[in-house]
Amino acid sequence: MPRSYIKLFLLLPLVLLFLSAHRPPGRGGNRPKNVILLIGDGMGLTQVTAGMYTNNNSLNLEAFPITGLMKTHSAKQLITDSAAGATAFACGCKTYNGMVGICKDKQAYPTLLEQSEKLGLATGMVTTSSITHATPAAFIAHVKDRGMMEDIATWFLKTDIDLFVGGGMRYFNNRKTDQRDLVAELIAKGYNVSDFHNSPLPNPNPQTTMPFVWFAADEEPQKVTEGRTYLPDATFMASNFLKKRSEKGFFLMVEGSQIDWGGHAQNAEYTIKEVLDFDMAIGRALEFARADGETLLIVTADHETGGMAIIQGSEMGNLEVQFVTDSHTATMVPVFAFGPGAEQFGGIIDNTDIYTKIKNLLQL
Repeated sequence: MPRSYIKLFLLLPLVLLFLSAHRPPGRGGNRPKNVILLIGDGMGLTQVTAGMYTNNNSLNLEAFPITGLMKTHSAKQLITDSAAGATAFACGCKTYNGMVGICKDKQAYPTLLEQSEKLGLATGMVTTSSITHATPAAFIAHVKDRGMMEDIATWFLKTDIDLFVGGGMRYFNNRKTDQRDLVAELIAKGYNVSDFHNSPLPNPNPQTTMPFVWFAADEEPQKVTEGRTYLPDATFMASNFLKKRSEKGFFLMVEGSQIDWGGHAQNAEYTIKEVLDFDMAIGRALEFARADGETLLIVTADHETGGMAIIQGSEMGNLEVQFVTDSHTATMVPVFAFGPGAEQFGGIIDNTDIYTKIKNLLQL
């Protein structure tokens, strides 16, 4: 063999390694076209474990190949609230508890949802709380106090979000601070608006791409144990709907809100049932992502709630549970990732890293 060929043969692995390390990530590689961020509010590792051991030792989360841990502290407090925690996800900055979409310098910064809209991606949110609650609010509003629900509702008219599903209809059409009817304004803007009074599920015509709103309750939706069923189906519907809305891709936030409320109530059954409902939504997101092939799923929590522990005397399917508080804790929470770009979410990360990594992957 000529010496020149030998040299080329020896150099080929190095050339391939260089090209692999420096090629721009593309579709089908390690950059997603779509991102679904699923937030289990208050869902720490024990909540995940309790759901698993109550559900025949199995969860859809087990299909996620990448796992990590996340620090949750806010700007000044070790124990965050949902407003500061979700603002870290949405805006990439630490802020003070109670503030929504505003960073610790008291300035409003664009959210992942707003940046996605600006670049022509479709956007949506699905939640089992009021759509104006702290976590969804952080992705669309910029207010100093999470309790300003009617103010938060007005921000849904200031962006072109393509779909949202959740409670809180009264903050849109039965307002105490002014006489605006935001439902009528949404309809005038071109939205197909429906609600729990006339449609049991968010089920827009699959042939249309008309922006869509479904209100699950006047205020807060029911517990899953009281008959609420929409989260899994709404997650799957929203994923397919947003894919049709833009060829450029989409960003979707899905929240299992009431895991947190079960922790505040120190109610193990409430907590676990909400975890299992959220895991069913994760399963529907997985169904979409596996078929699509260009979708990154990230599952995490804004914080843990209750200091939940599985204690002595527990058996598979029959757990003994105790809580150490009726508030949040500072413990790290798990992160799970599936799909293109998932490898970036392993190890120990900060809650602001969720924003940074999604922003870079979607090239916002």
